Amino acid sequence: MHASSVDRRFAGSIPQMYEQYLVPLIFEPYAAELAERLQGRHLDQVLEVAAGTGVVTRRLAHCLPAACELVATDLNQPMLEQAAAVGVPRQVRWQQADAMALPFADASFDAVVCQFGVMFFPDKAQAFAQARRVLRPGGVLLFNVWDRIEHNEFADTVTQALGRRYPSDPPRFLARVPHGSHDIDALMGELGRAGFTRVPEVETVTARSRAPSPHIPAVAFCQGTPLRSEIEARDQGRLVAATDAAAQALAQRFGRGPIDGKVQAHVFTVHR
Repeated sequence: MHASSVDRRFAGSIPQMYEQYLVPLIFEPYAAELAERLQGRHLDQVLEVAAGTGVVTRRLAHCLPAACELVATDLNQPMLEQAAAVGVPRQVRWQQADAMALPFADASFDAVVCQFGVMFFPDKAQAFAQARRVLRPGGVLLFNVWDRIEHNEFADTVTQALGRRYPSDPPRFLARVPHGSHDIDALMGELGRAGFTRVPEVETVTARSRAPSPHIPAVAFCQGTPLRSEIEARDQGRLVAATDAAAQALAQRFGRGPIDGKVQAHVFTVHR
C-alpha cells in the first residue's frame, strides 16, 4: 500500500482509539473554538467535511440554530460509524464523501467546516474548489491546520522517540501529514487556485494539551492514527513496545504524572 493511501486510512481499531484518546487530548479545544466562529451567522445548511469521529459535529450541534440542517461527511466510513455511535443531541445527516468530489449541488450550503482535514487532501486546490462550489454567495469556508510539529510538543516528542527507535527508516507520519500543511502562504495560493478571490482571515491559535500520564498521548498518536501502520510495517508485533518508547520519551520531557504541552494551529476564515 502506498504511503498516501496509508496516511488516509482510518480503519480497524483506529477510530475507537482516536475517539478515546486523541479527541480529548488535542481536538476538543479547537473544536469548540471553530464551532464558536459560526455563532451569530444566519445559517440554514452547514456542511462538515473530514468530520472524523464527530468532535466538531457535536460542537456544531450545540451552536447551530435548531432549524439549521447539519450534514457531516468523511472519506472513511469507519470514522463516521464511530461518530454516529457516540451520537449528537440533534438530527445529523452522516454521509460518506470525498472532499475532492462532493456529492452535493452547487450553492447548497451557507458554511463549510473542516477541522484538521485539509492536510489529508491529495489535491488541496481541488478540495477548496469543491467547497467553493457548494457554498452559496456570501457563505464561509472555515478550516484549521496544525502549525509545524515543533510547535506541537507531544507530537514532536513522539516523532523524535520513534526516530531514535527506527533510525534507518524513521516513521514520519505526524510530521509529514498532520503537521505538513503549516505554510500559510502555500494554503493562500491553493485557495486562490480554487477560485476564492477574497483575502482569507488567518489566526494562529495556541492552546495547551493535557493528559493524566505520558502513556495517554503515546497511545493516542501511536495507536489512534495511521502512524500505527508505519510502526507495524517496520516492526510487526512490536506496537506496544514502540508505544512504550514514546511514553518514556514523554515522561523524560514532561514528567511521569499529569503532563501539559503546547499545541498550535492556524485557523482560516474564507468568504465566498
